Amino acid sequence: MLRRYLRLLGVQLKASGLQALQYRADFLTDGATSLAWTFTALAPLLVVYGERPSIAGWTFSEALLVVGWFTLLQGVLEGAINPSLTGVVEHIRKGTLDFVLLKPADAQFLVSTQRFLPWRAINVLTGVGLFIYAFWKLGRWPSGPGLLASVVLLGTSTLLLYSLWILTVSAAFVVVRVDNLTYFFTSIFDAARWPSSVFRGGLALFFTFVIPLALMTTYPAEAMLGRLPWQSLVGAVLGSLVFAWVARRVWLRSIGHYTSASS
Repeated sequence: MLRRYLRLLGVQLKASGLQALQYRADFLTDGATSLAWTFTALAPLLVVYGERPSIAGWTFSEALLVVGWFTLLQGVLEGAINPSLTGVVEHIRKGTLDFVLLKPADAQFLVSTQRFLPWRAINVLTGVGLFIYAFWKLGRWPSGPGLLASVVLLGTSTLLLYSLWILTVSAAFVVVRVDNLTYFFTSIFDAARWPSSVFRGGLALFFTFVIPLALMTTYPAEAMLGRLPWQSLVGAVLGSLVFAWVARRVWLRSIGHYTSASS
């Protein structure tokens, strides 16, 4: 079963790559635009740290690690998660989701892997470049355990992002138009470029437990710096699994109540 789904994922990736390379000028233009947008994300950080050595316990070099994780996850979101799942809304609106549900494979897997944007890999590479530059400025490199913990947190962060999008898309079965909701989520995700300790009171609770941005960018950065408690690592893993379970249940319930546009 696993081999079958891996083979199907390989086919979808190959089709997306060939489609992106079909128009090479667009491929290069989109890649350059993506790179430019990545560096504009650094502008607020440069302004805020212009006259301050540290903010909320984070130096400029340490905060660069958070921006690096934000950039990397933005590439994952816009290259692997967003393109496929936004297409689900159109399927529901037009009633063509029936063609997906009738195929002999899990519907959530099919709608999650129907399209990828390979040029967004530039964001991932830029994020890695920011990690290298930040540690060069810090004058040291991450420890082995810290690096391993950050890799684990990359998996939990991706799972959290994916689960949040599944929950968002599931809302389309009820309200049909979720464009504003997706824009709202994208705007909130922009806050992930800042260390979570910058936020206070209700915002800190919201960005930790409701939309766990702290788990996505601040925790991995702290793991790289070697100052993330193991309890937080375990909590991030368990929290992402709970989010994934809830998202799966909501998706199955939404599919169970789905009626096509023709019915």
